[in-house]
Amino acid sequence: MRRISSWSVIPPLLAILAILVVWQLAVSLFDIRAWILPSPLQIIQEGMEIYPRLLGHGLATIQIALGGFALGVGVGLLLAVLLHLMPRAKESIYPLMVLSQNVPIIALAPLLVLWFGFGTLPKILIITLVCFFPVAVSLIDGFRQTNPTLLNYMQMIGASRRQIFFKLEWPSALPYFFSGLKISATYSVMGAVIAEWLGAQEGLGVFMTVASSAFRTDQVFVAIFVIMAISLLLFGFIMLMEKWLVPWDTDRKGADDDDE
Repeated sequence: MRRISSWSVIPPLLAILAILVVWQLAVSLFDIRAWILPSPLQIIQEGMEIYPRLLGHGLATIQIALGGFALGVGVGLLLAVLLHLMPRAKESIYPLMVLSQNVPIIALAPLLVLWFGFGTLPKILIITLVCFFPVAVSLIDGFRQTNPTLLNYMQMIGASRRQIFFKLEWPSALPYFFSGLKISATYSVMGAVIAEWLGAQEGLGVFMTVASSAFRTDQVFVAIFVIMAISLLLFGFIMLMEKWLVPWDTDRKGADDDDE
């Protein structure tokens, strides 16, 4: 399983390398101007030059993304548990959760700024709105996948509702919970950048806006690559947590990979 996991990183790395090589050759062969499409080498060079300034913007985005992510996970977890324990409430609240994801963030964000000002609160609320839904939906689906045979057995031996939840339903739903976490982690960075577009003094969203206004396409690409790197780091961290906290599911996935 470890051999397969180590080799599985090579194909995407080769694909990324091939894209960068084709990109570099295309810019050179067709003599594309840097303000339209800079080459990867130009982007790397610009990133090294503006690194000190970019670091402060990146840290600001990470801070607000983690805050909104934590709050969104808490809201999603609470909603999923409540709707699972109260099936009648689920019939009325679940559709509202789905509708909340159909409201365009770009349209809702100015209203949040109008209601709560230009501080941190509206930005945290935007990220929370983006992050809670994948966690809630994944966890609700996880509760549905509880083994019915084990559930009937625990009910027959007189297990309480609390014992059934913590000893059977919650452990069986944990893999689904982490699936939602991985999706929300990537959404949190995107939500933070969108929130910063609405009005902030620092952050990668602000940096991208200023660079785009100055036609510094190379700096825009630097910010995009930094955003992608932050998202991948959060995704990888949650994968490590899943391997540590849900070993039975990672072992099962490894066994399935070995069978293939």
